[in-house]
Amino acid sequence: MPTVYLVRHGRAAAGFDSHRDPGLDELGHRQAEATAQRLADEIGAAVPIYTSPLARAQQTAAPLAARWRTQAVVEPRIAEIPAPVEDLRQRGAWLRGVIGGKWADLAPQQRDWRDQVIAWLLDLSTDAVAFCHFIPINVAVAAATNAEQLVVFRPDNGSVTRLRTQDGELTLLERGDEAQTHIN
Repeated sequence: MPTVYLVRHGRAAAGFDSHRDPGLDELGHRQAEATAQRLADEIGAAVPIYTSPLARAQQTAAPLAARWRTQAVVEPRIAEIPAPVEDLRQRGAWLRGVIGGKWADLAPQQRDWRDQVIAWLLDLSTDAVAFCHFIPINVAVAAATNAEQLVVFRPDNGSVTRLRTQDGELTLLERGDEAQTHIN
């Protein structure tokens, strides 16, 4: 019964609608350090670390990888939800428009992406830490709780959500800290 620790990246230097791949701002780096310390204390021995290919997730993973003297494996399936538009302003407007809806309302591209996130989680055979984003964490929690909404809670930057995988199902053990936060 692997436990998966899903970490939302630290605060980014820019938002979804203003930069394609921002790194962390100063607060985000502090959040990454604090999260690394918390996970190292909680988990103890090193487990595999996975990260979205996006800079803010990789930068959030770096302090834990350094503590454990390992490398984070880049996992594209836990990146941001794919937007159907390239223009940054349109991308932001699209996300704001769908965030209150249900997965059934989205196009096949986004539903397929969601299914890939879930499949990746269920394929994990050992405990693992995955540094990712607001929507992938919501995908996991929704799958574990049988929710249809795109957003079931608002994980804060640097928060840790714990799930267990067993027999092809996800079980929510603990939601990460929740905050009134914007998606970035």
